[in-house]
Amino acid sequence: MTEREVGSSPVSEKGLKKNIVAGAIGVLVHWFDWAVYAYMATTISHVFFPQQDETAALLSVFAVFAIAFFVRPLGSLIFGHLGDTLGRKKTLSIVIVTMAAGTLLLGIIPSYESIGIWAPVLLVIARIIQGIAAGGEFGSAAAFLAEYSPPRKRGFGCSWIEFGSVLGFLLASILVSVMFAVFDQAQIEAWAWRLPFLITVPLALVGLYIRSRIEDTPEYRQLQEMGAVAEAPIREVFQKNSKQFFQTVGIEIFMNCTFYVVLVYLITYQEQIVGLTGGQAALLSTVASLTAVVIIPLSGLASDRLGRKPVLLVAGGLLALMSYPLFVYMNTGSQMAGFLSTFALSAILALILGTHAATVAELFPTRTRQSGLSMAYSVAGAFFAGTLPYFNTWLISSTGNEMVPAFTLIVVALVGLATVYTIPETRGIELLRDSDLDVAHRDSPPRVAAI
Repeated sequence: MTEREVGSSPVSEKGLKKNIVAGAIGVLVHWFDWAVYAYMATTISHVFFPQQDETAALLSVFAVFAIAFFVRPLGSLIFGHLGDTLGRKKTLSIVIVTMAAGTLLLGIIPSYESIGIWAPVLLVIARIIQGIAAGGEFGSAAAFLAEYSPPRKRGFGCSWIEFGSVLGFLLASILVSVMFAVFDQAQIEAWAWRLPFLITVPLALVGLYIRSRIEDTPEYRQLQEMGAVAEAPIREVFQKNSKQFFQTVGIEIFMNCTFYVVLVYLITYQEQIVGLTGGQAALLSTVASLTAVVIIPLSGLASDRLGRKPVLLVAGGLLALMSYPLFVYMNTGSQMAGFLSTFALSAILALILGTHAATVAELFPTRTRQSGLSMAYSVAGAFFAGTLPYFNTWLISSTGNEMVPAFTLIVVALVGLATVYTIPETRGIELLRDSDLDVAHRDSPPRVAAI
């Protein structure tokens, strides 16, 4: 296929590639920021909470991590409404600027030793800004790429969202590994921990430049031409698409919780529980990210060939069956066990990552797609995924059971399997539906019939 056409708006392959980059670049910046925070959790606990014992300080850092998730729904309301009423392009640009502002603030906050209690207060403010931006990033990017991708290649096109997210994690893990190799712990805690956050600013400027040079999606432009843009998309989601909303919440719990255990919490687990050094844990995180980066586009392709449901069902089954034995093996403490268990977990995760975005984007009509995706994704992150690092750390400390993360993944897998069972197979469907125009023009049958 050399071009796709919606209405009278052709989109060339070159244009598709440009827009894929535009969608993925912001996700990369977003997850680079968040991964650095997670990977530097132990260091950040010493900088901002030095008067607490080690476990309490780490719990404080993860509590601040979770705060950013609880404000995600607010960001989803803001950016979901903007995306469905003003367009995907504008929200993509605003989101990346907001995220960069929060990360820049985080990178320049003085330590607790310098300004006392104001240091953790400013840390919370920075994370709130990041959380608001995060509430709009996925919905904006997923709606944008889904609507620009040809129906037969939509799984592959949308997979680049998560390719960008994991690439952000990969860059973060490489940078953290280099930092631990170049600087000693005293230098890192004194000033070097700030470097990854400050690097975000030029990355965000590049992303903003790319996003400022794209056009809005063909589907959204056709809604504008027909006067069918939703005036109250958030209300419309719950009035007409509540089933799709809750199905998306279930799928995003499946994805987000697995993501945060494997790519966020696992590095702390391997350092605190398995007994690896910070550098070794960061290296294994690099292995996980590299594995996912390779498999994610292949998973998207598989979902275009086989369907969304088969790929997600296989991933859920593997996660339910393999999580416990993989964590048992990991806890033997050998480098080979760490490598193989991390590789296997990240491969399962990649199957989910390469498929979920296209799946949930196809559930919603174009009029309310960005609002529905943003809100469901944020609810899943705020009330489930964002609390997992804190919950797992606390539960292991309370019970002494080192298999807590494995049990977490088994429960998450069961939620995913149950949800996927309820959704229709959506591979290859058209995203602009009769209902998109019928809702706005019930009193104007001739205009609807003409489409």
